[in-house]
Amino acid sequence: MSQPRQLESPLYRLIRGENIAGFNAQKPPEGEIDLCNGDFRGIDLRSLDATRVRFTDAYFRGADLRGLDLRDACMQGASLAHAQISGTYFPEELSADEILMSVNFGTRLRYRSK
Repeated sequence: MSQPRQLESPLYRLIRGENIAGFNAQKPPEGEIDLCNGDFRGIDLRSLDATRVRFTDAYFRGADLRGLDLRDACMQGASLAHAQISGTYFPEELSADEILMSVNFGTRLRYRSK
């Protein structure tokens, strides 16, 4: 399993600096945004446009995800330990039990087969 890390992406640096409006403005209108293995610990992400973002194996310990729409984001292998998730939409491939296990115990998210 990979460890969370600081990414070299300019878009990632905007998020790490909690410049979410800047990220949303500079996000390309098409294509996937690769933020795999990113370290998002403790960041307020409430207004992030997560459409087409790959958060595979990302680390969200203590992050504020309230109200986010993650339905079109890839969360496979991400950890949500102690994240705030009230009102968050998750991909339909994630069961409520899987999400709660990740929030409560830091387990990595596993997608169920369709």
